[in-house]
Amino acid sequence: MSNKLVVSDYDFEAVKSNLKSFLQGQTSFQDYDFEGSSLNILLDILSYNTHYLAYLANMSTNELYLDSADIRNNIVSLAKMIGYTPSSPRAPMASIDVQVNNATGSSLTMPKGTVFTTTVDNTSYQYVTNSDVTITPSNGVYKFSSLPIYEGSLVTFKYTVDSTDVDQKFTIPSANADTSTLLVKVQNSSTDTTTNTYALAGGYNNVDSNSKVYFIQESQDEKFEVYFGDGVNGKAVADGNIIILEYIVTNKTVSNSASSFSLSGNIGGFSNVTITTVSNSQGGSESETNESIKHNAPLQYAAQDRAVTTTDYETLVQSIYPNALSVSAWGGEDDETPRYGIVKIGVKAASGSTLTETTKQDIVNKLKPYNVASVSPQIVDPETTSVLLSSTVKYDSKSTTKSSDTLKSEITTAVTNYNTNTLQKFDAVYRHSKLTGLIDDVDTSILSNITTIKIRKSFTPTLSSSTKYDIYFRIRPDIFPAGKLKFDWSSFDKKTIYAPFMGNFGGLNDRFAFGSKEAMNIYSSFYDSEVYYRGPSLDLAEKSKKYFEKIYKVVPVDKMHPNILDPEKKSQWCQEHKAAYKYGVSAINSELRLFNHIINNGLDIELLNPEFVHIGAVRNDDGIIRYFGPEFEGLLLKYNQIKEEDLKENVVKNKKDFSIEDY
Repeated sequence: MSNKLVVSDYDFEAVKSNLKSFLQGQTSFQDYDFEGSSLNILLDILSYNTHYLAYLANMSTNELYLDSADIRNNIVSLAKMIGYTPSSPRAPMASIDVQVNNATGSSLTMPKGTVFTTTVDNTSYQYVTNSDVTITPSNGVYKFSSLPIYEGSLVTFKYTVDSTDVDQKFTIPSANADTSTLLVKVQNSSTDTTTNTYALAGGYNNVDSNSKVYFIQESQDEKFEVYFGDGVNGKAVADGNIIILEYIVTNKTVSNSASSFSLSGNIGGFSNVTITTVSNSQGGSESETNESIKHNAPLQYAAQDRAVTTTDYETLVQSIYPNALSVSAWGGEDDETPRYGIVKIGVKAASGSTLTETTKQDIVNKLKPYNVASVSPQIVDPETTSVLLSSTVKYDSKSTTKSSDTLKSEITTAVTNYNTNTLQKFDAVYRHSKLTGLIDDVDTSILSNITTIKIRKSFTPTLSSSTKYDIYFRIRPDIFPAGKLKFDWSSFDKKTIYAPFMGNFGGLNDRFAFGSKEAMNIYSSFYDSEVYYRGPSLDLAEKSKKYFEKIYKVVPVDKMHPNILDPEKKSQWCQEHKAAYKYGVSAINSELRLFNHIINNGLDIELLNPEFVHIGAVRNDDGIIRYFGPEFEGLLLKYNQIKEEDLKENVVKNKKDFSIEDY
């Protein structure tokens, strides 16, 4: 038995075992039954006490560091040490136009706190203005344009300064107060109603003894408190001053997306109004979470209250707009068309698909104090790519008591959590193996799953206006088209060549194609390229195998380009397709060389559905179609592009020609 205690184990059983081993090593306790005697109770007490003390010490140490702290008060306090203040709840904001009918006078003022109402999910909510707005009529029309309104109630709270309290702070009583709407005023006294408005201090830079600024921090129960300078850093308040706090208490997220508003009461005595919604309400959010504080506080500290790097912009926007689920920033010089002097910022909101123009402008305005003078921030809408899943799951019903519906629900939850936790941020990577593994791990009864995906690119059209596409077509003058082009322009990609199926020739159709200006410039430059004169490299077959299999699923890869590695087929191919080479250098057909040219330049290829367009007919000088196949024949007849008797004559005269049917 050991005479030494092991002090590195803090678990209850380990502590008790160590104590027991220690006592058994002492001559006085060698004859004791530690399991049945009263001494076992004492060992339990000592072990529990040691375990509790070790746990307390471990927790206390963890609470000293921002990345390991769990208690919110400690997280907030540690963040404050590096100058970070957590975000309060945010009220949803909408933008409306208000036209006051039958109004009179040289001007009209809408006072702060004017109430509007809306209904979301059969529940009524109140929206208010947060400042006085005065307008003058234009051509006799009184119209408040792009008026911001906030969900909630406008609240005013007053405190009297007590000079005996040297550390006096003024608490905002409601935990649902939106501190971004906070207005702080200091009245001289109860008898002197003169007031001064104080601004929120962004730190101690440019703050002196006369600066009329206030500071804010989170206190107990996620409430916020306001305090003032000490006469050195910020102007100190005096005994008897009255502190006036005006702010909006909000219901946070529940009224996001409100779209229709009505006036409650009147404006300057006029109640006949016409209200038009400029942008639906958005931006309502909960208080900043503990995890968000721990993530954002060090980043904001690194930014040092200025926006220089893209990380600075991402951090500051996250702070300015807490409803942002993810933020990505990049310099304009990195765009396809470089633009210098701008920084673009994509914001993925936690609610709503895109930000309203009002919200975008608000973020830009709030970035101005941090911005480098020569750089202009620009908020852009993110492009969303959706992953559409279809999963067939095989499970053993004998090894589980769960029904198929229960398993389906649990699988759906697992997939949803993967989407929420992994894919809802910029630069997220979808990993198919990860997802299928998560499905298999839902329950031990699941034997396997077959999960397929489709990718969808969504966009929001601008209604009542046309979208302009600059599309460039290339078409050989000797072709004979069949069918009608039907294309989903919402899927159009600037880095893709769109062309019909090429049948047994493989490669890329050199008779007809369309795409963006940039893509078609590359396509058309094929005839000036090195690959046109010299042909593709010998490793093209292997290099492009996967790509061929993706596009030409019905034709074996080795038959798409038989002459690449087979010298015996080289001569025959050249004789049957003499236009395939120039100067006798290349023995490979032009379609394959064009394909090589396209993939070398990093373009993608999309095949057009032959049900709608098949442009593969080439006429000889005598007008007879040379290349045909069963699918093409049907299309020609379907769209009345040729007479059946002409088609039959063509079949008789051209039996030696290739056909899709051959493969």
